[in-house]
Amino acid sequence: MAYSFDFASLIEYLPMIWAGLWMTLGLTLASAFVGGILGVLGAIGLRYGGRVLTGILLTYVEVVRNTPFLVQLFFIFFGLPSLGIMLPEWAAALLAMTLNLAAYQMEIIRAGFLAVGAGQFNAALSLGMKRSQAIRYIMLPQGFAAIGPALFGQILMMMMSSAVVSQISVNDLAAAASFIQSRTFRPFEIYILVTLLYLVLSIAARSIFNLTFGRKYVARKFQHHG
Repeated sequence: MAYSFDFASLIEYLPMIWAGLWMTLGLTLASAFVGGILGVLGAIGLRYGGRVLTGILLTYVEVVRNTPFLVQLFFIFFGLPSLGIMLPEWAAALLAMTLNLAAYQMEIIRAGFLAVGAGQFNAALSLGMKRSQAIRYIMLPQGFAAIGPALFGQILMMMMSSAVVSQISVNDLAAAASFIQSRTFRPFEIYILVTLLYLVLSIAARSIFNLTFGRKYVARKFQHHG
């Protein structure tokens, strides 16, 4: 039997789709910002911290990397209330996304430090720089030149994984699609539209990265090797 497409039935739900799109984008940007800061601090701790701090951070990274994101989300939203910690749906989603992203960013940034090597760090110290200055002006810029695309790729992966936050009633793009298909009985049309929206977000984000940060990272990388 031939299927008759009816995208017109989605028009009245466009405000809901738009709101879900902004929720997805907002959660992604906020978790990328906070997770990036935590990732940098954690990577510094992994690379230059003491044995106790390194052990704690490694345990955190291994727990996050070896458990499903959905389980982490449920632990925060359903588990923390048992300890008296109640979070709104969006806050639980943001916390889960931030902690997950921070763990992966931490390992990627540490790999960037290793790519630069200890020689330049020690050379900076021998020239009178403080450890914090050597990390800020020597290790971080060159490290990001090596792992910038990997960091950005992880953020994009988190944006795709964020679709599961609809399981705790966060009104993101995936939640909007689920609600709309239950009302219109047009799952094919709504999920085609949502797929296209995720695709547009990814392509637009990658284009912005390549036009801004990407060129700067490449330039620094060539300067470093030159």
